[in-house]
Amino acid sequence: MMGIDDVNLGRIDLNLLVHLDALLTERSVTRAAARVGLGQSAMSHNLARLRDLFGDELLTRSAEGLRLTPRALALVEPVRTALAQIQVLVSRDEAFDPRTAERTFRVGLPDSMETLIIPSLLAYLCEIAPGIRLRLHNIDSSKLLDDLDSDRLDIAVGYGDFAEGQAHHKRRLLFSQAYLCMFNAERTGITAPISLDDYVRLPHVLTSLRQGERGVVDDALAKLGLRRTVVLTTPRFLAVPPLVARAPVVVTMHARLARFFAAEYGLSLSVPPVELQDIAVSLLWHASYDHDPAHAWLREIVVRLVSEL
Repeated sequence: MMGIDDVNLGRIDLNLLVHLDALLTERSVTRAAARVGLGQSAMSHNLARLRDLFGDELLTRSAEGLRLTPRALALVEPVRTALAQIQVLVSRDEAFDPRTAERTFRVGLPDSMETLIIPSLLAYLCEIAPGIRLRLHNIDSSKLLDDLDSDRLDIAVGYGDFAEGQAHHKRRLLFSQAYLCMFNAERTGITAPISLDDYVRLPHVLTSLRQGERGVVDDALAKLGLRRTVVLTTPRFLAVPPLVARAPVVVTMHARLARFFAAEYGLSLSVPPVELQDIAVSLLWHASYDHDPAHAWLREIVVRLVSEL
């Protein structure tokens, strides 16, 4: 195995790697400087040192602003992983104690999962780990993996299996759930089980975190040569129950959430009259945090609390 060149390694200021990570993430000298608490001129000086160290421009000007060179793009993951490993090495001797730990976690998740998971998690943290704080963020499913890569999120909960993820995108299945239809029996004039004719006839509310007015239901109906009418599309799951309670509409959502909302608003539930594949809910994080004791602890708590729901 190749040994470490102590002489050459000693010439490198490790702070430069921190500043490089900020530059690669922010793609802006001004924002990178603010990220690490430096002045803009100092960050510009460090960028010049980094260009000399790597023998590459790293960031070049374009019409859209600064753009990463191919060499810089290749450095993004190795630099971040190296810094994370250094952080683990430095902190490994300090045993993680949730009772005394102080840390803020940035958690990305849709409001549906916020409703199901966060109340139990917050109650647990207040009792067991009062120094652990949560900062919740809305997610865009199409950009979720990018948000993990750029370190804008520490952990995320999303719908799907994220098969497009790479090796450094870590995933753990929280649960897989069937769909249920939810409606107001009095407003719609129907009772469970909902028939296919009624399902197609009634106007639909669609909950979607992506752009567009097409979901899995539309694909299932298309196989039967049928179409539905979507009268309202929203990315906010919490907005749906009062809509369904007041209007003669039907919504199709995953069973845990539907049962929760139906109990709160006195709504009816039915198995969909079309075949829909179960939906996966996944816990996601970047591999850089695999061995971070606090991060690993939080992941296990989330998994445990979800299993108890």
